[in-house]
This record gives sequence, structure tokens and C-alpha cells, in this order.
Amino acid sequence: MRQRTVLWIFAVVLTVGSAVYQRMTGPSYPVSDSAVIAGHHVKFRLERSHGGESDCPVALIVPDTSVRGVLSWKRFKTDDALTHVSMDRHGDTLMAVLPHQPPAGKLQYSITLQRGEGVFGIPEGEPVVIRFRGDVPSLILIPHVFAMFLAMLLSTRAGLECLRREPNIRLLTVTTVVLLVIGGGILGPIMQKFAFGAYWTGWPFGQDMTDNKTLVALLAWIGAAVAVYRSAAPRRWVLLASIILFAVYLIPHSVLGSELDYRSIDARSGQSQAPADSGSGR
Repeated sequence: MRQRTVLWIFAVVLTVGSAVYQRMTGPSYPVSDSAVIAGHHVKFRLERSHGGESDCPVALIVPDTSVRGVLSWKRFKTDDALTHVSMDRHGDTLMAVLPHQPPAGKLQYSITLQRGEGVFGIPEGEPVVIRFRGDVPSLILIPHVFAMFLAMLLSTRAGLECLRREPNIRLLTVTTVVLLVIGGGILGPIMQKFAFGAYWTGWPFGQDMTDNKTLVALLAWIGAAVAVYRSAAPRRWVLLASIILFAVYLIPHSVLGSELDYRSIDARSGQSQAPADSGSGR
């Protein structure tokens, strides 16, 4: 009993750690940092994902009223000229908005702050890229996240169980497969449809990393489930499936996701265009 408790604790720690790592290293996680403006520290959080039909607000807390701000943006991967928008001051906050884009549309943006003769860029280096998406209902989003997290937890626990002399892996295997089917095979495509207008954009229809890695993990665990019922030595198959899913979770969240091809829209005189390099909004 004590050994099983330790294995469950270890599985929880690994699952939570990998989920946090995946989220924080992904291209949709906000850029947070601070800059020194005329001797004052300015903290900022610049969004890289925005859902819904509204414009995306960009705000900085800058108490020094002598500081002015300009938001500069353009459509991502286009030859557009930069659009410069003066930021309005509301008390301690400088604010402007990025215009709403079609699902999977991306903008690159940066902020220039000026105080007297001093000019400061935020962020330093490359501009921030933000992706727009449709709203995903909570009734779809929450069960999806819950099912995928539990699938990862049980997958990790099953892998650890394989290290025991007499592992009990059948129930863990079946439950993991069921959760992956629900979270990744059913709710995942529904989320994708709400966010970007397509149910599936992985292989063989596209190259989206999230869809493809979900497919690989699901196939690996289906193979493990078959081995549990038909193989005399299923331990190696379950362990392999567990390792595959863990490796999948180490791939940053939303990497190689949906991206609208603005050139196609321009060529078609503004007609709507599905994402050219579509992927998942998950």
C-alpha cells in the first residue's frame, strides 16, 4: 500500500510538472517581463492569444505621466507597413487595442515608450506575435482539459506501475484509453472547430503538431490496450505508451498551431479563407 501511495504521488508531481512546462513554453503563453524607463521599473504582460470577437486590449501600468506610448503592429508574415497607434492614458495605465482578426489570424506588435528624449522599446528584440481564435464554450473546454490531464496522470501512473514486480496495469490502461478518446479524440476536435473552424488539421490533412501528437499518443495507448488483453507480456507495451505520452506532453503547448495565410485572403480580394497551416487551438 505504501509503495502504491508513493507511486501515485510521484505520478502527480510528474504530471503537474509536465503540464506546467508545456503551457509556459508554448507560443500562446503571455510575455511577461520588466523594463527600466528613466530609472523606473515598468512591469508588462503582453498577450499572445486572444479569443472572441473583440479587439485585444494592450495595457501597461506606467505611473509617470510624462511617459507616452505608441503601439505598433502589422499582420504577421506580410509586407504590410507598420500601423502606429498612440496609447491613451487612463490614470497610471497606458492603453491601446489590437484590431480583431479572423480565427488563426496573427499580428506582430511592440510598444515604444518615450520620456523626453529617451525612447524605450517593449519588448527588447523581436516583436510579440499574437494569435486570434474563436470562443470555446466552457462546457467543451473544461471537460477537455480535465480528461487530458487525467489521461496523462493515469498514463504516468501506469508507466510507474510497470516498474513493479507484479504490475496491475489492466484498469489503468483501459481508463487511459477511454480518457484519451474522450479528451483528445472527441472534445479536442470540437474545440478546434469552435476556435479555428476545422475539426481536424493533423495528418493526413495537415501538419498541425497538437493534432498529430494526440493521434500518436492515442494510437500508442490503443496498442497497449490490445497488448494487455492479447499479449503474454504487455508490460513493455504499456511502458512504451506511457513514455510516448509523456514525451508528447513535453512538446510546448500550441507549437506549430493554426496560422491564417493573409496572402491568400489578399489574393482573393478579402474573401474568407480557412487557415492555410491549420492546427489546434488547444
